[in-house]
Amino acid sequence: MKTILVAALLGSIGLTACDVSHPVAVVGPANTVYRGTATATFLEGGWFQVSNGGTNCSGRYTPASETRKVTFPVKCSNGLAGVGTAQYETPRSGGGEIVMQDGSRWQFIFGRGALSV
Repeated sequence: MKTILVAALLGSIGLTACDVSHPVAVVGPANTVYRGTATATFLEGGWFQVSNGGTNCSGRYTPASETRKVTFPVKCSNGLAGVGTAQYETPRSGGGEIVMQDGSRWQFIFGRGALSV
């Protein structure tokens, strides 16, 4: 019984330790800043969600490859959609760009750098 209890406890600790959240900032047209969070899961990739108070945008990504680069679709509540590309500078920070369907280019920053935007 003790073995089962210890295994269950270690399993639940391991599951909660797998999700890590980071601050995110996205700078869109006219320097509109969207703020939110990205949540990374150890083997499954992660997702992000940002808002500027009126529009929400989100995306989901798969784990980074050896190049530490991810590509992800982005959808916004105002109908815009695009594709983002980001590169990890460290396991907890990095950035890149989102190219929207209208041709606009948005800056994507996650980790500590997002706090200074």
